[in-house]
Amino acid sequence: MPLTKALLAKTLRSSTFRLAILYVGLFSASVAGLFAYVYGSTAEYLRGRDDAGILAEERLLQSVFAAGGAPALAALVATRRGSAPDDDLYLVADAGFRPLAGTLATWPAAARGPDGWVEFRMPDQRPQDGPPPLLRAITATLPDGSHLLVARNIERTRRFTGVIGRGIAVGVALFGALAAIAGISVTRRTVSRIEAINATSRAIMASGLGERIPLRDTRDEWDQLAANLNSMLDRIEELVRGVRQVSDNIAHDLRTPLMRMRGRLEVALRRPRGEDDTVLLTRTVAELDDVLKTFASLLRISSVEARERKSGFAPVDLGKLCAEVADLFDAAAEERGGRVRFAGEQGVFVWGDRDLLFEALSNLVDNAVKHGGGEIKVRLAPSADRAATVLAVSDRGPGVPAGEQKRVFERFYRLERSRSTGGNGLGLSLVKAVAQLHGAGIALLDNEPGLKVELSFPALSAVSQPGFGAAEPTVAPPRHRGADVSDMPPAARA
Repeated sequence: MPLTKALLAKTLRSSTFRLAILYVGLFSASVAGLFAYVYGSTAEYLRGRDDAGILAEERLLQSVFAAGGAPALAALVATRRGSAPDDDLYLVADAGFRPLAGTLATWPAAARGPDGWVEFRMPDQRPQDGPPPLLRAITATLPDGSHLLVARNIERTRRFTGVIGRGIAVGVALFGALAAIAGISVTRRTVSRIEAINATSRAIMASGLGERIPLRDTRDEWDQLAANLNSMLDRIEELVRGVRQVSDNIAHDLRTPLMRMRGRLEVALRRPRGEDDTVLLTRTVAELDDVLKTFASLLRISSVEARERKSGFAPVDLGKLCAEVADLFDAAAEERGGRVRFAGEQGVFVWGDRDLLFEALSNLVDNAVKHGGGEIKVRLAPSADRAATVLAVSDRGPGVPAGEQKRVFERFYRLERSRSTGGNGLGLSLVKAVAQLHGAGIALLDNEPGLKVELSFPALSAVSQPGFGAAEPTVAPPRHRGADVSDMPPAARA
């Protein structure tokens, strides 16, 4: 039910739905206008036919009066009373509207005005005969002051046009309803296919290029689009795999001769030589160690970004891990005049790789010790809605300038003030890769003063693993002050 409501809400908000409703409204208005014209033309034709018959009778009676006077007119009206159709009514009255001859017993009150056309209900209809019919008549004053009325019963015509009008109204309403249903149905189908593409895109951003857009075997344009996008993803995955393979090959190929070089330098160090030679060789070995460490970090980041470690996930006591890291770095921080404190409870579990989480947290605390200083806090607490577990590492150092917050996770990127200290600029790249692997949001915040780095891990109940839940998490990063870098490219702070 929530999924249906969400899909309906997206349907109603979609531009396709608004466009469909616009076209349905325009088409319905056009059809309604056409039907209104047909109705008006039909009603006008029927009324014109009745008026022509009434007018022809009135002219005939006028000609009889002109030829034979009132007696001839009265005689003709008396004759008409027995032979005229039931719908045709006549009445001749004197100057005071007293009936002289005809099929009406009294002169209708509505016809006592000026000569011309008039409509009225039959005045002498008996109640038991039903509602009085509607009459349309023309009145004329004769040369001798008497009055002539020629009328026709238009009740059946009125009912007929009423039936046509109601039928047209029902047809327009039904057409509009069917068109609206068709528009919503088409829009909903379109939105569902677009949502399938969006869901696959989100899954690709969360878990890698292994996801594909589902096909429905309809062979329509949506299936063709999905097939083309899947082919594009296949090609991209192939290219990425090739680039990764090239990078790994380069790293492996360079690491081997560097290791051999380092071994030769160690052998050379053991031989007798001057003091200057020993210092030079020692520095060379240290630099080679840094290069080898950089290659090892690059290979590890590539491995994490490729999701190669995800198969070994298990429940991890994040509280216990934080306490261990805090104890590990507390001595190093104390040498620099600071401390590392852990605030939180043990027994807070997340779903992940313990070694990678330990390494990522160690990098954060190590950066805080080297570049932050003062009291460093490692805090573990549930989020406000308890849908995530928030791990925060904060220091009281100079922090990261706002203009550089978007770059601190780039590989090999280092702040200007950090270039004099040790490091290869890959620490936070690994942190980001580990966070993405665990579906965690990552954000930089101002600690006023200092820097706070927050990782928001999905709650264990929301994670898919044997006996621990249903769906693998994709948790959006929290909205905080500062720079949200959960969707930045890999980078490093130090």
